[in-house]
Amino acid sequence: MGIFNFSQDLGIDLGTANTLVYVKGKGVIVREPSVVAKNLETGAVEAVGSDARMMIGRTPGNISVIRPMKDGVIADYDTTSIMMNYYMKKAMKNRSLFARKPNVMVCVPSGITMVEERAVIDATKQAGAKEAYPIAEPFAAAIGAGLPVWEPTGSMIVDIGGGTTEIAVISLGGIVTSNSIRIAGDDMDEAIISYIRKKYNLMIGERSAESIKMDIAAAKEYIVGEEMDLRGRDLLTGLPKTITVTSEEISRALDDNIDAIVNAVKSTLETTPPELSADIMDRGIVLSGGGALLKNLDKVISEETKIPVFVTDEPLESVAIGTGKSLNYIDQFRTAPSVSSRALN
Repeated sequence: MGIFNFSQDLGIDLGTANTLVYVKGKGVIVREPSVVAKNLETGAVEAVGSDARMMIGRTPGNISVIRPMKDGVIADYDTTSIMMNYYMKKAMKNRSLFARKPNVMVCVPSGITMVEERAVIDATKQAGAKEAYPIAEPFAAAIGAGLPVWEPTGSMIVDIGGGTTEIAVISLGGIVTSNSIRIAGDDMDEAIISYIRKKYNLMIGERSAESIKMDIAAAKEYIVGEEMDLRGRDLLTGLPKTITVTSEEISRALDDNIDAIVNAVKSTLETTPPELSADIMDRGIVLSGGGALLKNLDKVISEETKIPVFVTDEPLESVAIGTGKSLNYIDQFRTAPSVSSRALN
């Protein structure tokens, strides 16, 4: 009966680290890294997503592994379009031959410029969308986290992705106040790489840094006693070397990043209207995004703000789920492109 399925609209979480595609009526279908491997001599795409990510740090000279998204915005337009086209086709591989091009809801950082937003819309259309509608990332995350965004009550969301940390207070279907900082998961990885290089004269790759962060790192409150073997290249001898690092020192390496996120949360609270502040005190702050999985981060933010903090059930998928659910309001997005910054009737 797929022949009668003329519509298959999509919601895309176009992230710095990962891209997720939500198919209306089916949920999140595609979860892949935002990575593309290209042949520099022929210009051909060698691999996309997980296959390309496996090549990071392991490619010959004629193959370049590209992350086309940087700090939540497009850094390489053509590669982003190729990547999106690949994921859209993957999400719609079972669609009818008679199906029209999909309408696509695509998330963008709340601090994005008009030029950057236009680049996202154009890349989405070039990738095969009939129409593309941007939605602010924290607004989508709040919808995906199940917050009452359409009600006259304040909800605060902190979405920590790969390139940006998005913080917003939402009420009556709009963003009342927001903050977007370009410090997130990728910066934590860089902080770990820098720390290991300075202390141990050891060069490690970004995949190794991410593994350490996920396995033994914590925010401020150090987890005592956990250790992890780490392999890399000794900068003094040029030879492979293995060291053992502890959770305490890795957590200490992340202190500056954690402080920046906590300060951004505080500054957003300082600009929040008093009535909504009272709502947030009652309801708490919700964390989403991959960075929300960092151990003890919710406790640190709670202690610094004196407000309860909760991690949403599906932190990695909240933005994609919210972007997909917002397809139900696509008519409002047609008439008001910045629908997430105004109240809906």
